[in-house]
Amino acid sequence: MAARSAPSCHLRLEWVYGYRGHQCRNNLYYTAAKEIVYFVAGVGVVYSPREHRQKFYRGHSDDIISLALHPERVLVATGQVGKEPYICIWDSYTVQTVSVLKDVHTHGIACLAFDLDGQRLVSVGLDSKNAVCVWDWKRGKMLSMAPGHTDRIFDISWDLYQPNKLVSCGVKHIKFWNLCGNALTPKRGVFGKTGDLQTILCLACARDELTYSGALNGDIYVWKGINLTRTIQGAHAAGIFSMNACEEGFATGGRDGCIRLWDLTFKPITVIDLRETDQGYKGLSVRSVCWRGDHILVGTQDSEIFEIVVQERNKPFLIMQGHCEGELWALAVHPTKPLAVTGSDDRSVRIWSLVDHALIARCNMEEPIRCAAVNADGIHLALGMKDGSFTVLRVRDMTEVVHIKDRKEAIHELKYSPDGTYLAVGCNDSSVDIYGVAQRYKKVGECLGSLSFITHLDWSSDSRYLQTNDGNGKRLFYRMPGGKEVTSTEEIKGVHWASWTCVSGLEVNGIWPKYSDINDVNSVDGNYIGQVLVTADDYGIIKLFRYPCLRKGAKFRKYIGHSAHVTNVRWSHDYQWVISIGGADHSVFQWKFIPERKLKDALHIAPQESLADSNSDESDSDLSDVPELDSEIEQETQLTYRRQVYKEDLPQLKEQCKEKQKSATSKRRERAPGNSIRLHFVHGYRGYDCRSNLFYTQIGEIVYHVAAVGVIYNRQQNTQRFYLGHDDDILCLTIHPLKDYVATGQVGRDPSIHIWDTETIKPLSILKGHHQFGVSAVDFSADGKRLVSVGIDDSHTIVLWDWKKGEKLSIARGSKDKIFVVKMNPYVPDKLITAGIKHMKFWRKAGGGLIGRKGYVGTLGKNDTMMCAVYGWTEEMAFSGTSTGDVCIWRDIFLVKTVKAHDGPVFSMHALEKGFVTGGKDGIVALWDDSFERCLKTYAIKRAALAPGSKGLLLEDNPSIRAISLGHGHILVGTKNGEILEVDKSGPITLLVQGHMEGEVWGLATHPYLPICATVSDDKTLRIWDLSPSHCMLAVRKLKKGGRCCCFSPDGKALAVGLNDGSFLMANADTLEDLVSFHHRKDMISDIRFSPGSGKYLAVASHDSFIDIYNVMSSKRVGICKGATSYITHIDWDIRGKLLQVNTGAKEQLFFEAPRGKKQTIPSMEVEKIAWASWTSVLGLCCEGIWPVIGEVTDVTASCLTSDKMVLATGDDLGFVKLFRYPTKGKFGKFKRYVAHSAHVTNVRWTYDDSMLVTLGGTDMSLMVWTNEMEAYREKRPCDSEESDIDSEEDGGYDSDVTRENDISYTIRALSTNIRPMFGIKPHLQQKEPSVDERQGVVRGSRPPVSRAPPQPEKLQTNNVGKKKRPIEDLVLELVFGYRGRDCRNNVHYLNDGDDIIYHTASIGILHNVATGSQSFYQEHNDDILCLTVNQHPKFINIVATGQVGDSADMSATAPSIHIWDAMNKQTLSILRCYHSKGVCSVSFSATGKLLLSVGLDPEHTITIWRWQEGAKIASRAGHNQRIFVAEFRPDSDTQFVSVGVKHVKFWTLAGRALLSKKGLLSTLEDARMQTMLAIAFGANNLTFTGTISGDVCVWKDHILCRIVARAHNGPVFAMYTTLRDGLIVTGGKERPSKEGGAVKLWDQELRRCRAFRLETGQATDCVRSVCRGKGKILVGTRNAEIIEVGEKNAACNILVNGHVDGPIWGLATHPSRDFFLSAAEDGTVRLWDIGDKI
Repeated sequence: MAARSAPSCHLRLEWVYGYRGHQCRNNLYYTAAKEIVYFVAGVGVVYSPREHRQKFYRGHSDDIISLALHPERVLVATGQVGKEPYICIWDSYTVQTVSVLKDVHTHGIACLAFDLDGQRLVSVGLDSKNAVCVWDWKRGKMLSMAPGHTDRIFDISWDLYQPNKLVSCGVKHIKFWNLCGNALTPKRGVFGKTGDLQTILCLACARDELTYSGALNGDIYVWKGINLTRTIQGAHAAGIFSMNACEEGFATGGRDGCIRLWDLTFKPITVIDLRETDQGYKGLSVRSVCWRGDHILVGTQDSEIFEIVVQERNKPFLIMQGHCEGELWALAVHPTKPLAVTGSDDRSVRIWSLVDHALIARCNMEEPIRCAAVNADGIHLALGMKDGSFTVLRVRDMTEVVHIKDRKEAIHELKYSPDGTYLAVGCNDSSVDIYGVAQRYKKVGECLGSLSFITHLDWSSDSRYLQTNDGNGKRLFYRMPGGKEVTSTEEIKGVHWASWTCVSGLEVNGIWPKYSDINDVNSVDGNYIGQVLVTADDYGIIKLFRYPCLRKGAKFRKYIGHSAHVTNVRWSHDYQWVISIGGADHSVFQWKFIPERKLKDALHIAPQESLADSNSDESDSDLSDVPELDSEIEQETQLTYRRQVYKEDLPQLKEQCKEKQKSATSKRRERAPGNSIRLHFVHGYRGYDCRSNLFYTQIGEIVYHVAAVGVIYNRQQNTQRFYLGHDDDILCLTIHPLKDYVATGQVGRDPSIHIWDTETIKPLSILKGHHQFGVSAVDFSADGKRLVSVGIDDSHTIVLWDWKKGEKLSIARGSKDKIFVVKMNPYVPDKLITAGIKHMKFWRKAGGGLIGRKGYVGTLGKNDTMMCAVYGWTEEMAFSGTSTGDVCIWRDIFLVKTVKAHDGPVFSMHALEKGFVTGGKDGIVALWDDSFERCLKTYAIKRAALAPGSKGLLLEDNPSIRAISLGHGHILVGTKNGEILEVDKSGPITLLVQGHMEGEVWGLATHPYLPICATVSDDKTLRIWDLSPSHCMLAVRKLKKGGRCCCFSPDGKALAVGLNDGSFLMANADTLEDLVSFHHRKDMISDIRFSPGSGKYLAVASHDSFIDIYNVMSSKRVGICKGATSYITHIDWDIRGKLLQVNTGAKEQLFFEAPRGKKQTIPSMEVEKIAWASWTSVLGLCCEGIWPVIGEVTDVTASCLTSDKMVLATGDDLGFVKLFRYPTKGKFGKFKRYVAHSAHVTNVRWTYDDSMLVTLGGTDMSLMVWTNEMEAYREKRPCDSEESDIDSEEDGGYDSDVTRENDISYTIRALSTNIRPMFGIKPHLQQKEPSVDERQGVVRGSRPPVSRAPPQPEKLQTNNVGKKKRPIEDLVLELVFGYRGRDCRNNVHYLNDGDDIIYHTASIGILHNVATGSQSFYQEHNDDILCLTVNQHPKFINIVATGQVGDSADMSATAPSIHIWDAMNKQTLSILRCYHSKGVCSVSFSATGKLLLSVGLDPEHTITIWRWQEGAKIASRAGHNQRIFVAEFRPDSDTQFVSVGVKHVKFWTLAGRALLSKKGLLSTLEDARMQTMLAIAFGANNLTFTGTISGDVCVWKDHILCRIVARAHNGPVFAMYTTLRDGLIVTGGKERPSKEGGAVKLWDQELRRCRAFRLETGQATDCVRSVCRGKGKILVGTRNAEIIEVGEKNAACNILVNGHVDGPIWGLATHPSRDFFLSAAEDGTVRLWDIGDKI
């Protein structure tokens, strides 16, 4: 049937009638080319009045509701509604997308505005918070976001005269915004007494901080700053909807239908009342005005656009009309003229000329119109109404013929018979009435067969039959005119229908999807001549099908434009056009029909609407007659990489299991073993489901991947190095074009892409956050700066990255089907191609999005599945390999030709300087010339060609080739069977690496006295591997069935193999030839074991829960062990060969006596005493500790004990290999954990001498060899394992100050109320701070909540007794007594070489001059400051960062924030609003001063890195589950920093966007335990010093603890400071003053010697919270709120600042006559302060 392919004709949008005036404003502008830009439905329209021509922008997927014009007036930004709405910036001249901004707003985008130079765009969302968002639109990047207002925002504008200022207005508010850093800070406009608080609808900004705004009552409000200064009353009689500023002044338009022009100072120039003009009418309401020169554009509520020339202002031109608000359902076409008739719920009927694109007649009826029809001679027009009546008009003058009302419910469909004698009227009460036209519409019959409302009617050509469709989807036939129902199908068969508009019936079966019973198609219309059918549905889509289309799920072409449902669609009388009408968007679209023969020309005429336009997609499944998919590809598409448990889920799972674990770990647990293992060699290569993942580096090493490991293989030395940064299957790999960097993408819930260096094997950048489930393809750009990646989520998302910065540049949905390959254009970095299942798409970057165009195949071929693609020698040329063995050659997006290259799919392709190389399933490598005209040479991969130096054997000839790469004179080939081969140009082939083929690998055995092992797999092979340095496969043998287990005999001569069909065989271990085989069981054999010693017996365990015991010599079965309730998993013999230990799937541990198989019951205490020949059991007391906390989710699949019985190795379902100390008693033992396998580890075995551990990965089919490193050997090298799951429960020490700091909960000023319980005397609620020395935000015990005065008012009015009012005075902050040392640290610093000090108290930053004692203040914070740091880089001199308390992280003004400011002039340089809920507790600048690190008080203690000048967040990650006290950058680095906190020290690296952390390792020092760390300092050669709660200082080299400076202080070390000049380190702690000790100590660079300083404060214990060192002086801040300067030479102390210590300050009294005041607080002191002397 022809219906299997989409029709080859095409529709092109030619005209749209209408303009969206309802619910939108300010959406109509002149472009620079004097064209008019506006929108309707989901289409942006550019209308040229001179040429009377329209261009369309169709990049949106739903209703457009907002529009902004770029200041240069060429680019347009439009925003749409929808669940995931986006903003498009497009060129009004070419109507092509320039940028797409998405992923931020929800619900819709209400307003848009460009700033003065057009670089930034602001948008407002329709979400509940009306989020305001500022974009760098060219890069598609969000700069800042904040909640806008609780109610709707109607307009937003940049202040064009002040940078970084915006104004927004809406329901009962106006807000003035300031953009600084990434923070948008609003101030509400103060209406005051000047005007009423009311809804503001529009605004415009002017010079001198003036803002004009239009209000709901018709007044204009004029603002200066944030205050209302005057109102212009009665500017309009009702709400002012639109205000437009131009060079001459302002134009306003209101609901009263008037336009007013004002000059630049808002003095009225003129008024134009549109209601009074010829075209005007009562109730006209203006929604949009645009004034340019002497032209004014006006858009109205009722979808008209007027153009007014100022000189003739009483004669506006009506340049566009449409239906007004209300659903549009009625559509009819004139039978002989190019006219269309529409009727709508706005009660008007309109006649449109399809040639002139204009409205030619309009008539208003009494009722909403629901359907229309024109008689065959074109004289009468019938209209069906919503109230059940219908009216007939004369077409020429719209006069009424009759009005008849026979029904109560709406008339939904009516049609004249082809001979013009009858009119059939279908009603919603499920009847059809027949009226005689000539008898003045007398009723002549009725059809009553339907049970539901009538939806469609069609007459037969001879007017004798009528067919109907109803709401139930039933299709019925009636004989005319009487209306008798026809039930015989014979009678109907021959009927020819005059028109086809019914949605059900054999001829239109194909318009319905295959398996659905939905009724979302509203209308169809058949074109018999062109054999096409057009349909309209609820999703706003017009589709073109072949007619007739009989089979469900036919192919189609689809066209987008209407936003909501398309209610009706009709062909014009001569089939030149299709007219479609939208219900909710009440617009009329006119489409030009382009038949097949004209298609070619059309493509070249209008590039913007070429076939590849994303809006005229072919149907989703273009051609169902593609050949069957190749079996390999079929297999691959069915692979799912979903996991039940991802590695990312482990922390949460552990948290959930914490309770269980608490009860269990009351006993002391064993330490982790001293040994560790290191990955040594991996046998395997991932070829079965990956392609093009094998490359040469520039120094000739080979890089590829297997399981979760990136492998760098040196073929000269036959050694491997490993990148172990991934924690799950790697699915793709690509190499950087210029350097030896590699990008690999993995599986995961939020999968990451790692870019790493092959020489250092260090990650350079890690990209995450935008893919789901996994990353299937990656590619670098030609300059290596960008990376593109494709995910395996349902829409196969494509992401373009700037990988060094870790930034996402653009993102787009790729395709429904799998994408196999993505390639960046080497000539144009903004272009790329993707290829996959029935998919070849050409993309270009547009801001934050990618615009994709499908490859156009034309007549040359079919849309095939593409397996590989490369670019050619120009930017236009691309080549792709198909699943049928062809190579397609593309120019731009058009297929030029195809060349047959291989039998079966072409899996891999590589471009050379002068040609190409391809590889296919046929196992042939082909070299081609540069245009694929000649095949120059082919190489077949055959065993015969293998060179003698090969590291293994080829399993079969012509293996399927999955990857090809060229370099160093060789061709590198990766096969589906997991082999990597090197083909010399002259022909010989060397095999370098190989692994098992597809199928799970379970069986593993190590030889009793040689370094070899045997594996057996579901790929039906048994293989012997050499573990010594030659690392190769020694022998292989094919089996009839796959196998699951194998075992060497004790003398190493025989090898037993258990197979999946229940049989097993014994083979000669050298030649692998059969000795003997048995078949006694039906289920697979799961374990097989020779008895120790002479190997007399063989125990064979099967899945049907029996164990058979055979006598090896006589080859007879001598015993059967019965009694297991489930399948057997592991068996072990004891040393005497008399006892078997058995594990089953039901987690039973059973014992049987050999050789008869009698079941034994052995008490668990006795089991330990038995000497076992081997231990592979996972059950029992001896290995209770190997089961993880999350034992329900994961299984321990295998274990193996070393021969010295010291170390137990285990493998589990999550791919972890773990080492435990044996016996592992007590639950949740400590371990060392290694990640390299991706999915389950199926088996682990130590070699005979314990020198190596061999592990098998089930689904990754890899055999990994690890070397065992004894304890002594390891000192030299840091170990690379991760420590145990659970941090030790031993306490890290205790100190009251630390505990208190950890427990403080900060109350938030913005939230605290002024009504609170009091005791004692009610204090004054002070207005000002000088007296409030140390307000506290702490609630402890029974103390009352703390008083928080409301933020101080700007002005304080004082009324004098006299008649004259005194001038209003300002309070200016002059002095602050106090310093916050109680719960903050490292917050006092020197500036300007020690002349000034900077610190903070309450919410102000204080700069205190040491010499004069004068203070200056930074007062921009709105809540308590918690931390402070100074930028040390000479470029940023005196730059300070302070972090404050705040409430939830919703980016509003009360969110926690960091201010970066200049200490000298107090200018705010940047504000960073952060997602740290509660507050920011630590900040630190990097070495270059450009990055800032912050730590939050949120439960995860998030660590964030900022580029503070731009306000951009670079990276963020949860820091630790307990409080982090300090985090500091290394003074010489921009990427390395250290964080310390409660029982935690972590060493962090910033790689791109990712933060990588290593826990501090204590293991090398005897009985070192992790303590709570409080402070950090740094030394040369990567040394780090951390101060602990016990007074020790730990010294770390990299992340290994190398020594401890014991008792550096007697109490906790609270503060440490590294002097950059000379590397000396100052520490401060909590100590009692004594002769030799002091609370402050100055140390040398390595913390070997020190000098102590005493603080003469008279306190019982000194507690230092902050230290800083200047020239010869040390600055100390204490817990007692004092700041002291200590001289290094003479140790003299000078107290600079002091204040109250603890507890709220309630008492305050001033001296009656002198400048003194007293204050009393709950710290038990009363203090007397002298204001004059500042003491």
